[in-house]
Amino acid sequence: MSVIDHLFNLNGKTAIVTGGGRGLGKQMAKAFADAGANVVICSRKVENCEETAQEIADAGGNIRALACDVTDQDQVAHVVDETVNTYGRIDILVNNSGASWGASALEMPLEAWQKVMNVNVTGAFLMSQAVGKHMVEQQSGKIINISSVAGLKGTDARFMDAIGYNTSKGAIVTFTKDLAAKWGPDNVNVNAIAPGFFPTKMSKGLLDAGQDMILERTPLGRLGGDEDMMGAALFLASKASDYVTGEILTVDGGMHAV
Repeated sequence: MSVIDHLFNLNGKTAIVTGGGRGLGKQMAKAFADAGANVVICSRKVENCEETAQEIADAGGNIRALACDVTDQDQVAHVVDETVNTYGRIDILVNNSGASWGASALEMPLEAWQKVMNVNVTGAFLMSQAVGKHMVEQQSGKIINISSVAGLKGTDARFMDAIGYNTSKGAIVTFTKDLAAKWGPDNVNVNAIAPGFFPTKMSKGLLDAGQDMILERTPLGRLGGDEDMMGAALFLASKASDYVTGEILTVDGGMHAV
């Protein structure tokens, strides 16, 4: 086996990707399966996961699709138990499930704020807690939280006015760093990816209104593509990142540098 294969292959590993049925979650699930991992994808809309699972299975991947509302502790426990019962262990967790709500700070409904925070922050906590018990026991694991460039600083309201989403993604940054500090002694790496703007169902309205402004602020001059999350996720999930923890890897075409 070459050094590169040794560092990046996921043969024998098992990964859970929440929100893995479409968008960025689908990209990451495909990358893990291609690298040899057993993959479990889950979301509230299990139909999307089933379609993606069939696509990945047809390409030779080993994958399961499960239903899960990440804000429901019992459903989270079910996914974790099913994964361990099927594959014997969990090596990788990607907290990718997310929600957003466009509204100004003066008009944000409380129920909308709570929904976004529950999915984006509490959901990541519940999944990490449930999976972390297995990772700490086995003294190994990789957790990848999905933050956002919107969680690193303020955004121009002309193209993104979503204070609940931005706040939740900022919380994920600190959550990542603190969990890395807590679980590092147990050989559990905790990192985050902060994506820029990718064409997804969640971002459609935002891009319809502000794509030109976003591209003007992006040095590479384009939106994220169908493979732009794959390499970053594979790096953080594999042996290649064994000495990396508590980091926020920004994948945004250089937008945060401007």
